[in-house]
Amino acid sequence: MNSRESLQDLKLKLQGDLYFDDLMRRLYATDASVYRKLPLAVAIPKNATDLKLIIQYAITYNTSLIPRTAGTSLAGQCVGEGIIVDVSKYFTKILSIDREGKTVTVQPGVVRDELNAVLQPYGLFFGPNTSTSNRCMIGGMVGNNSSGTTSIRYGVTRDKVICLKTLLSDGSEATFESLDEADFFKKTELNNLEGRIYKSLYDALSPKSTQEEIKTNFPKDSIHRRNTGYAVDELIKSIPFSKENFGKKFNMCQLLAGSEGTLAFTTEITLALDSLPPRQSAMVAMHFRSVESCLKAVKTAMSHDLYTCEMMDATILNLTKYNKTQQENRKFIVDNPAAILMCELKSDSVEVLNIKIERFLTSFAKTDLSYAQPVLRGVDITKALELRKAGLGLLGNMIGDKKAVACIEDTAVALEDLEAFISEFTALMAKYNQKAVYYAHAGAGELHLRPILDLKQKKDVVLFRKITTDVAKLVKKYKGSMSGEHGDGIVRAEFIPMIIGSSNYELLKEIKTAFDPNSIFNPGKIVNAYPMDKNLRYKPERLEPNIATMLDFSESLGILREAEKCNGSGDCRKLPQFGGTMCPSYRATRNEKDTTRARANALREFLTHSEKQNRFDHEELKAVFDLCLSCKACSVECPSSVDVAALKAEFQYQHQRANGISLRTKLFAYNNRINKVLSYIPKLSNFIFTNKLTQNIIKGVNGIAQERSLPLLSTKSLYKNFQRIEKQLNKNNFIKEVYLFNDEFTNHLESQIGLDAIKLLTRLNYKVNLLNHKESGRAMISKGLLKQAKNVCNINVEIFKDIISEKTPLLGIEPSAILTFKDEYLKLADNKEAAKKIAANTFLIEEFISSEISLGHIKANQFTQEEKVIKFHGHCHQKALANQKSSFDILNLPKHYRVTIIPSGCCGMAGSFGYEKEHYKVSIAIGEQTLFPAVRKSNKSTVIVANGTSCRHQIKDGTGRIAKHPVTILYEALN
Repeated sequence: MNSRESLQDLKLKLQGDLYFDDLMRRLYATDASVYRKLPLAVAIPKNATDLKLIIQYAITYNTSLIPRTAGTSLAGQCVGEGIIVDVSKYFTKILSIDREGKTVTVQPGVVRDELNAVLQPYGLFFGPNTSTSNRCMIGGMVGNNSSGTTSIRYGVTRDKVICLKTLLSDGSEATFESLDEADFFKKTELNNLEGRIYKSLYDALSPKSTQEEIKTNFPKDSIHRRNTGYAVDELIKSIPFSKENFGKKFNMCQLLAGSEGTLAFTTEITLALDSLPPRQSAMVAMHFRSVESCLKAVKTAMSHDLYTCEMMDATILNLTKYNKTQQENRKFIVDNPAAILMCELKSDSVEVLNIKIERFLTSFAKTDLSYAQPVLRGVDITKALELRKAGLGLLGNMIGDKKAVACIEDTAVALEDLEAFISEFTALMAKYNQKAVYYAHAGAGELHLRPILDLKQKKDVVLFRKITTDVAKLVKKYKGSMSGEHGDGIVRAEFIPMIIGSSNYELLKEIKTAFDPNSIFNPGKIVNAYPMDKNLRYKPERLEPNIATMLDFSESLGILREAEKCNGSGDCRKLPQFGGTMCPSYRATRNEKDTTRARANALREFLTHSEKQNRFDHEELKAVFDLCLSCKACSVECPSSVDVAALKAEFQYQHQRANGISLRTKLFAYNNRINKVLSYIPKLSNFIFTNKLTQNIIKGVNGIAQERSLPLLSTKSLYKNFQRIEKQLNKNNFIKEVYLFNDEFTNHLESQIGLDAIKLLTRLNYKVNLLNHKESGRAMISKGLLKQAKNVCNINVEIFKDIISEKTPLLGIEPSAILTFKDEYLKLADNKEAAKKIAANTFLIEEFISSEISLGHIKANQFTQEEKVIKFHGHCHQKALANQKSSFDILNLPKHYRVTIIPSGCCGMAGSFGYEKEHYKVSIAIGEQTLFPAVRKSNKSTVIVANGTSCRHQIKDGTGRIAKHPVTILYEALN
């Protein structure tokens, strides 16, 4: 039986999923590291029975298993040539919570922040807190022995693991938990693999000479964040190896935590929990003119009762200036610091907290170290921590091929050695002409230090090894740990013998053999390491493909480098309850294929590994972009700002060049032209759209979901209505003159909203102009008809270039249409300067009204005193390219209107996406995440407001409620 036949046989046996197609193998060939290995297959097991079958397959066919959860590993732990086993979809249950005992039992695919949200009502939480906490999973945290910002207070994951249920390398089950001496020796007598493991460990660790060798050569015991090799230095502190630690019980979990899935496959995890931290907190954000001053301050800072002590340097801080999400988070920064140290204090009492703050500031008052010390409270602390968390992803936002490379970014030394270590490290980097990046956990003696390298160049690959080797020697000098929390993986495993000594390394190999004699669990990690400078994501000195595109990707140096900006940090996997919009389709399906990361990875893979003349001409790319809603959230929420909406539009255009354009694609792309024709017979058209027989025929022929209602035509277009009433509009003594963009959706489908906008602005004393221009081209762009969209763009730019200015702005009602001027037009227009000028003076109508309110031109007394409760849902493009605050502000203008923003992501409609029958279920599932429940829970008297035409349609189809546009609400509220 060949491998494909055997995999097909395994696929039929599994209750979960097994993929061995080209697309899925490529998607799982990388994680968040610099490595790429094409796996044999990808398994998504549903239960332990599936896992046993997969293990048996690996034994029979001499392959390996690589465990994976969110796939955010920086050291290459999640790449390999065997079967990637992804437990993130089905192993997601919280099995039990013991409030009194302060423990919880979970499956490995439970997200860390999701777990803490469930634990909060119990007054408990799981302490270790990584920068990826809104998508990283407990299984990965155990495998990596994760720690994060809170380790100085709550310890690392190893400190919290009480019990692990596992499958061993022969498929047998084994539960590892605390054992007294008698129970330990009972285990050694078992006549199975578990028994042999205990016996081997006892024989290996019992000799005093072995224990002395471990104590002498392993990292200093005072470094609590140490992930170098297997934690035998922890095991020898327990019975039966030590009688000195008050009879500390033996627990194999100490060894398995940080073992990177190389010893056993975990199915259940029991964790020790902590009581929730004190409610009152403050963060002192100390600013420094130099990194050296910052490091000198750490020791004094840590003498206080801190909960976090985090550092960021100027490189990271400067990158945050250009990320829209982080611009809001960095407002506490004063001038341009070389580094900041974020020190968090907590107490249950405001008075005690204030005393702590005063003592902290006093301790630095007499020094010249820090030039500014803003004290943050409440939501500002969250913003500062989010800024720090974004550091890793922001490093991927560097334009070009030079990147901050993860190789030495995880060194940890004793706190007393930190300043000297960094001094030597800085000198070492200078030797290589490197300006290193410093950020992370200063209070724990760990700084994430990254050289800037271009791993597409052989000379920098050589530097990659040289720098890592020299830093390993420096770490050894200070008896530090090469990995504090990110693990050894591929990038650091080679250096374990140097750090702990060759005899200790042989001990690790013995342990691996005892657990996994056939090396089926994640080979090449920790022991028998893969070379750290091979199997890189980019082949050094490759011939860079020259890829011509219709959209202008020059800001990223081309479409390939736009895709390559994705470093795999997996922010696109965060769940709806953690806010934001990215990534709607992943939130609905929980499939890696439907993440922003997958789309960028797939495009990078096929653009660089395709033999076709048209590198976009791959059905695999069509499959991976299929569920992208082009919501644009990734362009702002992704720390690397990967614009997948633009990538999708370009892919569609290029793919259609090779394969033609389908009738349905044309139908949606040219819907404005169709609506224009049908608008001559609106009543007949609407009858056809609402009649059950005829509408079902239309839906069936065009692949539209039968559950969908069809949009109805206005009886008269907005342009015709405007011509009818133009002479009645006030044109004297107006405050300002504006141009209203008559978008294709408002013009033919919802002309009443357009009339409301015109009448509202006129009544508020603004002169409104409406030109006979082209549609926005939004539908064409969303369907990849970029040549046609470019033509429309150029005509509109020509029409508006000499008209639109700061004094005469262009306003739009429909976000997806008007914001095209601020986004795609800049990538399509031939006259770039004119397009930029128009974009700078183009606004959502809510933005314009909000700015006029702030100028005092529009006042609350012009509106009703009536009371109303309003819930507002914002359009995705508004969230990405503008803001929701303007809509919130104008809806709050009437004195007694009470407005809340629904914390929803994408509504799920996304233009034609929600109409298409194959996308209908996903569309509705996205709506059901936050939007639909919020609408259904609202009182019938609550007014639902949405400024997107697709959003309003989705709300109607999903909940039966009618949503209004903000301008209609304001128009109706006029006195």
